[in-house]
Amino acid sequence: MAEPGAGGRSPEPPVQVSIIVPVHNSECWLDECLKSVWEQDFKGTMELSIFNDASKDGSAEIIEKWKTKLEEVGVSVIIGNNDSSQPRGVGFAKNQAVIQSSGTYLCFLDSDDVMMPQRVRLQHEVAIQHPNSIVGCQVRREPLDSTERYTRWINNLTQEQLLTQVFTSHGPTVIMPTWFCSREWFFHVGRFDEGGKGVPEDLLFFYEHLQKGGEVFRVNRCLLLYRYHPQAATHSVLEETIWNHRVRFLEDRVLSSWTSFTIWNAGKQGKKLYRSLSPANRKKERPKPKIPVCHFRDASPPFVICVKLDLTGGAFETNLDMLNLKEGMDYYHFN
Repeated sequence: MAEPGAGGRSPEPPVQVSIIVPVHNSECWLDECLKSVWEQDFKGTMELSIFNDASKDGSAEIIEKWKTKLEEVGVSVIIGNNDSSQPRGVGFAKNQAVIQSSGTYLCFLDSDDVMMPQRVRLQHEVAIQHPNSIVGCQVRREPLDSTERYTRWINNLTQEQLLTQVFTSHGPTVIMPTWFCSREWFFHVGRFDEGGKGVPEDLLFFYEHLQKGGEVFRVNRCLLLYRYHPQAATHSVLEETIWNHRVRFLEDRVLSSWTSFTIWNAGKQGKKLYRSLSPANRKKERPKPKIPVCHFRDASPPFVICVKLDLTGGAFETNLDMLNLKEGMDYYHFN
């Protein structure tokens, strides 16, 4: 029989899931976000770990209000603060929220998003089967008509494409506010980059996760209301920064093992990709830029495809299907 804790009480059971929420000036959305934690139907032990990164609005008061409500239903709440005048950034805030938490599994949630009641339960069921994975879910965008192509892409990737379409401009194939993973795996990958504003910390973590052999899964249920608004941290990252990370990752993961390849797009994006490659990889591209552009039926795989998906009413996708190629072997998308 286990020894009782101090005062004769049994020790607290270990926390199974920590919900990780970084906060910076989030009073507009925080009530709805934290209410969705309170509404979870998960029957295991759960805690909320919030790090308030130098908010100047009423976020702290909202957090305190929900701390009381959550602890009444058995969800412990840990609150960390950056009390300086300047925020340290999303990567720092997420890392601090993880460090101060104790759950075996981590459920990431942005302070402007809202979880469906089944989220923790359903993602936990998948994560315990796949300890070296990031588990995502489908989302509903708010407003509904914002980023329609991106939302379709998030929700409709096949299990194979979660690993093959990791080079596109859309970023991680499961979006960060849906991530669920084990604490052990998170620290094995090595935390978020803390460079602050302008750093794509979720993309860098996702790439490191894949480099270390991590798996990617998605619960095929809509478990998150994913908000789009001008204040989102995503908007602070320059496209050129993301482009450079994507090119280097493509070179490391794919081009390093190909002796030659064809860039599918003779337009601006294809030329930009060619110019961004290392000299060694430029030599592998065929046809060479000085050679006339050829029709797609006459080109030789493997391809790096720089054509945007879901924009031509299915015409491009039909052309690609005609070639009977295998994604992840004969071609990768870099649109």
